[in-house]
Amino acid sequence: MIKKVDHIGIAVKSLEAVLPFYTEVLHLPLLKIEEVESQMVKVAFLQAGEIKLELLEPMSAESAVAKFIEKRGEGIHHVALGVDSIEERIAELQNKGIRMIDENPLPGAGGTDIAFMHPKSASGVLFELCEKKGKKE
Repeated sequence: MIKKVDHIGIAVKSLEAVLPFYTEVLHLPLLKIEEVESQMVKVAFLQAGEIKLELLEPMSAESAVAKFIEKRGEGIHHVALGVDSIEERIAELQNKGIRMIDENPLPGAGGTDIAFMHPKSASGVLFELCEKKGKKE
C-alpha cells in the first residue's frame, strides 16, 4: 500500500550553487546532506510542508542523475512514494505488468530501501518506492 508522497527528487548540477535558493529565498529548512553510494549521488533534504524535497547532485558522470541532467537538464527527476513492505510492492507491480528498473530494493538516503519503476510503465513519470527501515509511520 502506498502511504504518501515521501519526497520529490530534483536533479541539480551543484548542491552548493542551488542550496541558497531553497534555504534563503524559499526559507525551507535544510534537514541533512548525505552521499548515497548505490546511486552515485550526493543529496540534500529540505522540508517543504508535509513532504521533503530531495536535491540530487551526481557524484559521477556514470550516475543516472548525471545522464538525466545531460539529456534533460536540471529539474524534477522523480516522485517518491512511501510504502510498507517494498518487496511485496515490487512483486505486486510486476504482477500487474509494471516494468521495474530495480527488481530488488537498494539502499537509499536516510536509511531507506528504494526501487524505481520504469517511466515507460508510468506514463513517463519516474516513480520511486521507498520504505523506511525500522519504523512504521
